[in-house]
Amino acid sequence: MSLFNFWKKEEINLFDENITIEETHFVVLDTETTGFDYENDRILCIGALVLQNGIINVQESFEVYLEQDHYDKTTAQIHGILKDLLVKRPSELEALQQFLEFLGDSIIIAHHTIFDITMINKALERNDLPSLTNKTLDTAYLYKKTLIQSHLFERKDHYTLDDLADKFDISKKDRHTALGDAYITAIAFLKIVKKLKEKKAINLNQLFK
Repeated sequence: MSLFNFWKKEEINLFDENITIEETHFVVLDTETTGFDYENDRILCIGALVLQNGIINVQESFEVYLEQDHYDKTTAQIHGILKDLLVKRPSELEALQQFLEFLGDSIIIAHHTIFDITMINKALERNDLPSLTNKTLDTAYLYKKTLIQSHLFERKDHYTLDDLADKFDISKKDRHTALGDAYITAIAFLKIVKKLKEKKAINLNQLFK
């Protein structure tokens, strides 16, 4: 076996083939932010839930509101997090430390993962902490894998969390809260895995392909 093929094989099989999707420890994540600028905007809230054995463990959840130095009236109308919200808010550093302890080495699930991960990594960088190294899964990408490949079916480039909630008939009662969106994402992930399994048997490694 050539060195190239060896590394190619290692890249494809990230996990032991015997580890099932169900028994894997996932953390489903969402952030609410002041905006979408990675350099200038800031995280307002981090919400996360543990997902394992097909169960969303609401009791084992994480939610932290950060101190606000930045404020944007426009985005505040969406997420409802006001500058004078009467909630105990740790500093960015303290909030990140709490989140990292909750996260551990779990696989992260999020919707449009790159945004949440980049925002968190920028915050980690500001506080002289290393970037996240956790494996990540994106429900927006995974959802596309459930769609029929046909020229008769128009596929969108981007599917929002609202699109998935509508498709899978998931309540949007707590939409645009970090923990609420994490919960919607967790349900969507379970629905996606179910649909993928209906098409063919899949394992954890195949979710990353």
